Amino acid sequence: MAHAHHPPHPQPAPTQPPPAPAAEDRYAQFHAFRARLNERILGPSGGTLVTKRFFTLDTQTYQPGALDVKTKELLGLVASAVLRCDDCVAYHIDQCIKEGCSDQELWEALDIALIVGGSIVIPHLRRAIDFLDQARLHDRARLAGPPA
Repeated sequence: MAHAHHPPHPQPAPTQPPPAPAAEDRYAQFHAFRARLNERILGPSGGTLVTKRFFTLDTQTYQPGALDVKTKELLGLVASAVLRCDDCVAYHIDQCIKEGCSDQELWEALDIALIVGGSIVIPHLRRAIDFLDQARLHDRARLAGPPA
């Protein structure tokens, strides 16, 4: 029996929903925004030395070590989802794809985020999957090359 505030869980659709229209291309918007603001923050008139050192530390943390880059990016994805940082989730999904993560690996990582973070992670999971779908489309288009 469904309670008024807990509707029954819908059954998964047999097909994948269509990607967001080009006008709502969050993937492209994310990359343009990130590039513009990183230039502003890290440029000569941008952030302080502390800010720039923090960005460098972040970059160095994801270099290969005892853990490979793919594992580190999956860990970053889980932490970002639990912390409910949509931009961070998008960044780590993009990096995970570049490191060769399968959709199944991403789903399992996000399952861990759900268990650790609880149901409040669900809206962020939705946005994560939307971003994943868009990222995969961009990746396929990049691999296909320019139209003939």
